[in-house]
Amino acid sequence: MMSSYGLRGKVAVVTGGTRGIGLAVARALAGAGALVCVTARDADAVRRTAEELGGIGLAGDVAGPGHPRELAELVLGSFGRIDVLVNNAATNQPYGPLMEADPAVWRAAFAVNVEAPLRLVQSVWRAWMAEHGGVVVNICTEGAGHVGPNVGAYGTSKAALLHLTRQLAGELAPKVRVNSVSPGLVRTELARFVWEPGEEQLAAGLPLARIGEPEDVARAVLWLASDAAGWITGADLVVDGGTRVRAAYSPAGPAAPGPGGPPSAGYAVHERLWSRTPHA
Repeated sequence: MMSSYGLRGKVAVVTGGTRGIGLAVARALAGAGALVCVTARDADAVRRTAEELGGIGLAGDVAGPGHPRELAELVLGSFGRIDVLVNNAATNQPYGPLMEADPAVWRAAFAVNVEAPLRLVQSVWRAWMAEHGGVVVNICTEGAGHVGPNVGAYGTSKAALLHLTRQLAGELAPKVRVNSVSPGLVRTELARFVWEPGEEQLAAGLPLARIGEPEDVARAVLWLASDAAGWITGADLVVDGGTRVRAAYSPAGPAAPGPGGPPSAGYAVHERLWSRTPHA
C-alpha cells in the first residue's frame, strides 16, 4: 500500500526521527520509496535508525544555530535533492503555571517548537525547494485548540506553529505545500505513564474506542507528503480518534472545570499527558 503514494526517488527529512511518531513517520516514508534522513540528539539512535532505513542521519539539536544549514547541506550532498521536510521534534517545557515560567525556558520552548521549524524550512527552501518545489509537514497537537493547567507554554508554542504553517503555506505557494498534523493521545514510550495504567478507560472515552498508534499519525503525514494530497496546503489534519468530540458523546470525555469546580477526571488525564519532557 505504501508504494502507491509515489515517493520513490524522493528525499525526505524527519526531525526527531528516532522514536515514537517521528520514527513511525520515517519508516512510512521509507516504505513508500523515499530516501530518508533522520535527525535527533542521540547519536547512537540516529545511526541505528539510518541503518535500518537505508538512509542517512545527523545527530544534533534542531534549535542549534548551525543545525538547519548543516542538515540541508548533508542531505543535498548525499542525495542531490530535498523533497519532503517533516518537523516533528518538540519540547513541552516549561511545565507549570505561566506566572511561574522561567523566561529562559519559555524562550527555549519557542526556539524548538517554532523557530527551529521555520529555520529548517528556510534552509531547505534555499537549498532546493524554491526552485524545485516540495512538501513540509509540521507535527502539532490537538491540544493547541484549547487550554489546560500547566501546559500554557507548550500549547501557545504549538498554536504559533499552526499559524506558522498557514503563513508559510501562503508565502511558499505554489512551489511548496505546507500542512500540519495534530495528533491526540498516541501509544508512545513518552506517553506510557498516561495510557498504560488506564488504557481501557481512555479508549472507552474516545468515539473510535482506542488510543492512537504512531502509525496512525505516520499514515496521515505520508498522505500529506504524497501527490495524493496535491491540492492541499495550509491545512491541519487532526488525528485524535475523536478526542475533540468525545465530551459531547461520552461521559468519560474531558471537560473544562466548571465555575468554582475541579477539573473532570478526563481533563486531569489530558493534563498528565504533558507532564514529562518530549524533546526528540
